Amino acid sequence: MSTLTVTAQVELLAANVNQLHSRAELAEKLKSGRQLRIKLGFDPTSPDLHLGHVIVLDKIRQFQDLGHLAVIVVGDYTARVGDPTGRSKTRPPLAPEKIAEHAQTYTDQVFRVLRREQTEIRYNGEWFGQLSYADVLRLNSMISVAQLLEREDFKQRYAAGTAISLMEFQYPLMQGYDSVMLKSDAELGGNDQLFNNLVGRDLQKAHGQEPQIVMVMPILTGTDGVHKMSKSLGNAIGITEPPAQMFGKAMSVSDETMANWRWLLGANYGLPPSAPAHPMEAKKQLAAAIVRRFHGDAAAAAAREDFELKFSKKDLHAADLPEVTVSENPIWLVKLLQELKVTVSGGDARRLIQQGGVKLNGEKLTDPKATVTLSGGEVLQAGKKFFARLKIQD
Repeated sequence: MSTLTVTAQVELLAANVNQLHSRAELAEKLKSGRQLRIKLGFDPTSPDLHLGHVIVLDKIRQFQDLGHLAVIVVGDYTARVGDPTGRSKTRPPLAPEKIAEHAQTYTDQVFRVLRREQTEIRYNGEWFGQLSYADVLRLNSMISVAQLLEREDFKQRYAAGTAISLMEFQYPLMQGYDSVMLKSDAELGGNDQLFNNLVGRDLQKAHGQEPQIVMVMPILTGTDGVHKMSKSLGNAIGITEPPAQMFGKAMSVSDETMANWRWLLGANYGLPPSAPAHPMEAKKQLAAAIVRRFHGDAAAAAAREDFELKFSKKDLHAADLPEVTVSENPIWLVKLLQELKVTVSGGDARRLIQQGGVKLNGEKLTDPKATVTLSGGEVLQAGKKFFARLKIQD
């Protein structure tokens, strides 16, 4: 166990935490000198972990560094219900085979942050698959509808007359019951998980257990700068994405989002306390730090160089670009943009062309009636973010 004083351990663990229930209880648990069970649950609703997940995983790693055990709960049963947190309508449940597929990648990727030898992986199907209907009714008797309607998302949906299924009401109970079955000493999560985690405390008390500490972490805004990072919203950076893709996504965020990321990721990504004065350099520094964290120094340097080739030096022929196959040759330029999903409609494609947003081998194409003849290997640039090397279909 750690040689730090209990006070020093509490200060370390409480740093950058949004809410802690409670600091005094955490100190008491640390004073016991025993290895604590630190719970974190994931519903395998998408195939990969992203930077938002890592914020919480890094805090759990701090517990591991102090000698404690991480207990990762893969919600193969709670995923069948669907977490209603922050949602304005019922989320469609996933098919069992898709849950199993995602769960495998989650458990593989979690060890990019956590120590394998200090981690216990559990699936909540172990206990939920064994409950009788009488057991479920007994569990439901431990919390009231009034308590559930205190949740902000449920409250808003109820006031708006939006349907809330009884199945969704089960989710906080199921997550809380996980804590009972695991006898967790602390549960971590994002700030939006506070209600669910506190239900775990209530259920542990009802089962005669010492209630878990609840620690919730700040939410990482996604690349869109609006919503929390989420694979389903398409605004996430997955921790297994290729280096160039990671770097490019990080460079696409607004200056405000970059400042939020820098504050939340900070020292865990090797960032110095103060950012470079120039916003572009600050963003490159952050993007390189993200790539370095998951792919190493060489990959970070290569991703930066590749980005600068594309955007700074405009030497696109030397850059590492995705290769796309064109269905016909010659091809109408508008059709090409639609085929590559650069634009949604022909009207959008025409506007982009007329505004000078399309280049082939660095030459602007401004005639929406134009047909291009390809020899293969040409570089197409459309807008600020689409770059590809064209290949002629055999």
